[in-house]
Amino acid sequence: MSVFSTSQRGPAFAGILIAILLALFLVIPVLKVIYVAFLDANTGELTFINFVDFFQSSLFRESFYNSFYVSAMSVVFASMIALPLSYFTTRFNFSGAVIIQTLGFIPLIMPPFVGAVAMKLLFGSNGSINLLLEDWFGINIPFMEGLNGVILVQSIHYFPFILINLSAALNNIDRSMEEAAQNLGSRGLRMFRRIVFPLALPGYIAGAALVFIKVFDDLGTPLLLDVNKMLAPQAYLRISSIGISDPMGYVISVILIVFSILSLYISLAAMKGRDYATAQKGGGGLSKRDLKSWEKVGCYTVVLFILAVVLSPHLGLLLLSFGTVWSFAVLPDAYTFAHYVKVASEATQYIYNTLIYAGIAATVDVILGTAIAYIVYRTDLIGRKWLDYGATAALAIPGVVLGIGYLRTFYEFNVPIIDKPLATWWVIIVIALTVRRLPYALRACVAAIQQVSVMLEESAENLGATKRRTVWRIVVPLMSGGILAGFVTSFATAAVELSATIMLVSQESDAPLAFGIYEFMQSASGRGPGAALGMIAVVLVGLGTYFSHKIIERTEKNRTASKPVIEEATT
Repeated sequence: MSVFSTSQRGPAFAGILIAILLALFLVIPVLKVIYVAFLDANTGELTFINFVDFFQSSLFRESFYNSFYVSAMSVVFASMIALPLSYFTTRFNFSGAVIIQTLGFIPLIMPPFVGAVAMKLLFGSNGSINLLLEDWFGINIPFMEGLNGVILVQSIHYFPFILINLSAALNNIDRSMEEAAQNLGSRGLRMFRRIVFPLALPGYIAGAALVFIKVFDDLGTPLLLDVNKMLAPQAYLRISSIGISDPMGYVISVILIVFSILSLYISLAAMKGRDYATAQKGGGGLSKRDLKSWEKVGCYTVVLFILAVVLSPHLGLLLLSFGTVWSFAVLPDAYTFAHYVKVASEATQYIYNTLIYAGIAATVDVILGTAIAYIVYRTDLIGRKWLDYGATAALAIPGVVLGIGYLRTFYEFNVPIIDKPLATWWVIIVIALTVRRLPYALRACVAAIQQVSVMLEESAENLGATKRRTVWRIVVPLMSGGILAGFVTSFATAAVELSATIMLVSQESDAPLAFGIYEFMQSASGRGPGAALGMIAVVLVGLGTYFSHKIIERTEKNRTASKPVIEEATT
């Protein structure tokens, strides 16, 4: 007698296959990293000696402190950027609020390491801003010196996480709470501090936790700014210079994992036992009011200053990609298309590899995401929720950790046909991108299947359609918008992944776009072509983000328009 019913055999087989893939390419490599971190290389026994050695080393202690400090300060400065933008655009009526919100999300389409060099040319000790400050006021501000540079770049890049979550939280506040506070005499900053911000705290903490995790795990930005005394760069440098047998790389990896999980836990624990629900009966969000003339001037001044700062990496990268020489000058000496010509002749392999790698990874992601979403929300298979948890867990695993895990796990695993280790074959880069971006596609597919009425499937089956035919002819077509959005999101973000791929590139011909940008940016002569490649990456991600939003918007409109027809057909 079969354990599964006929209708469940397909989903059960798919679920088992997905579980095996997640175990093989996520769970086992991560467990391998953790195991080696506790392994005594001399005796082969499990021990804490590697962690003792880590904390006894002044270099690693300083790296640990620097990573924590940079992450915490990035949250602080990202909050200083996001709070005014989110509050002004949700609280006041003024023209351009939608444009301001949109421009506030733009930094996410540029990987932080891409704009790091451009930021140094703008804000460095001999950069454009400091040259002007010295000329006008005789001062020089160390914006980009050491850890300051990493904090500035990371804050500008990741603040949209706080902006998105906090704006959503502010829009969900019951305006009657604000009106009650006003009736009791609370106004202005006092009301924001005592009423508004506490009610929006879940959204803020969710965004702040994401910023902390992303900064703590980032590899490319510190490397390009020559700040090596941080955990992620130390893990990369130890493995790349000493080899995969060095225990310190694994110890650092475990610490990175622990802090990623700990950040998520603290963000959840901070909300535990507190009630943020509101008795919302009408339209949500703060009641917007018109600004007085002097308030409008102040508001626009603050907003435009913030936008000028957060959009500066894009401007700097654009100028660098066309500039001939840009050194000890406010602007480049002259402009040329030579960098783009050089990229077209020398770096097309990077672009071609990226299109192949990211295309395959995104395709596999939406297939796995669709299957997991269907299994979780359309079957009652035992353990189905763990597929969702397992796939989403990739968010908590830093790219450098996954790369180290793959090197350790698959370096001695020879692929039969090509007779070379899997860890040195370009396919391992595709696998890493697939695992890293699976949560993005999964969330899009989950959102899509939740909008598909179960009654449509039941109606098709009542008319004689098999379960498989129902899935292919009813469920998948109705999920197509979400599936396509998941593909675009996975593709766009995989195209600029550096943390994992930098560990897995074994030869130049296999390198993707992000690795190419990093290589070019290592020398002064290569910064122009590197910036040109960076602009190509920004365009790729920007177009992906745009099309993803358009797809979601069109799907939502179609769903709303077809809802009466669906309801009529199923009643």
